[in-house]
Amino acid sequence: MKIMNKKMGWNFLSLAVTAFGGLGIEMLYAFILEPVLFGAQMGSWSDGQSIMHWILTCVTWAAVGIWLVRSAKKNYSLDILSVHGKLQAWQWAAVLAMLAVSVIIQYLDWGGLKFVIEFQRLGAVLFLFQYLYYAFETLLFLMIIVFGQKACELWIGHDKIPYGGIVCGLTWGLGHILSKGGLLIGLHGLLWGILLGTAYLVVNKDIRKAWAVLFLMFVL
Repeated sequence: MKIMNKKMGWNFLSLAVTAFGGLGIEMLYAFILEPVLFGAQMGSWSDGQSIMHWILTCVTWAAVGIWLVRSAKKNYSLDILSVHGKLQAWQWAAVLAMLAVSVIIQYLDWGGLKFVIEFQRLGAVLFLFQYLYYAFETLLFLMIIVFGQKACELWIGHDKIPYGGIVCGLTWGLGHILSKGGLLIGLHGLLWGILLGTAYLVVNKDIRKAWAVLFLMFVL
């Protein structure tokens, strides 16, 4: 049984890594493909080109997400779309508390409310597509959490520990270190991932509720 759990754990971790790789496809679009197609680097794109980038990225991330859901169910008998019951009062309170924490973090990072600043900077149309992009980005971060959580539970047990958030935070932190530089940024990504992973556990690992909560934590 332990050998089987170890093997299955690696299978689920591979799905988490695939989700992280799916996020990375955007970099290929933004820094290799689209500069050639658009004749300009990302910082110089027109509004229309930015929207095209977001749409292409969302379609790609949706395809990756669908493949991950189907692969988990077909190959490993894990239906991550199953509903896991209603939330109790303490769980709703915990969700509200984590949303409050995320708002404070975002406020300190942005120097104000993130969604207000972005609406003022982007305007209504770009804001709409930017937040559609955030919704699909949230989906793949959630996939990292879901499969990372399952892998570590099979290896270690103790299903109340936010393993998926740790896996998400490590991959997210590494991505930020490589793209933006600085260990402090990487640590911020790790802590943020753990917060997201905790939210996933609080909503009973219900992917629908988790997607909504994590999206709000991203954008508020």
